[in-house]
Amino acid sequence: MASSSYFLLLTAVLALVSWQAAASDPSPLQDFCVADNSSQVLVNGFVCKDPKDVKVEDFFLAAKLDMPRNTKMNKVGSNVALINVMRIPGLNTLGISLARIDYTPLGENPPHTHPRATEILTVLEGTLYVGFVTSNPENKFLSKELNKGDVFVFPQGLIHFQFNPNPYKPAVAIAALSSQNPGAITIANAVFGSKPMISDDVLAKAFQVEKNTVDWLQAQFWADNHN
Repeated sequence: MASSSYFLLLTAVLALVSWQAAASDPSPLQDFCVADNSSQVLVNGFVCKDPKDVKVEDFFLAAKLDMPRNTKMNKVGSNVALINVMRIPGLNTLGISLARIDYTPLGENPPHTHPRATEILTVLEGTLYVGFVTSNPENKFLSKELNKGDVFVFPQGLIHFQFNPNPYKPAVAIAALSSQNPGAITIANAVFGSKPMISDDVLAKAFQVEKNTVDWLQAQFWADNHN
């Protein structure tokens, strides 16, 4: 009986460990696994390029992250320049990516989530009001005003945002994310700009508003601020 209980406990622990391992980016089992974008094989991540064919360019990108981005291309007033495994193949299996974010005066990176990454953000210029909301049922809102040089962490999967409260000066931040491909789900775009559209009956019930309000929101142009 004791051995049976021990076996069940061991099985439960192994299952938990396996789940945790499956919930993150693939871990490297060698020095590097440069993504082979020409491969037709589908895996969780990207197939490794033959090490003999790896070049220094696989780990480099002239991203010009020192240059301001165009923040006038959308209504939210921000531009996210993401450097992930699609831009640098050498990031494959390394579990990290980077983004420069530019904000107009009163611009924002609207509420969104990263399904595969925690984010750590550093303000390079200006001021940002940032925050995130915890999961159900508490839905606790945690927020902070950040100044140049300040650092803030957004836990994986939680809805968060950044807003430039200064009506006269732009802001700039750099964010590191704990995935080679963190993904982004902008809440308004996903809910009101999905293709095909979610039924207005569903959304009216969910948000407790009239259907014509939902119809008006769905008729807006939900621009993507990532490039």
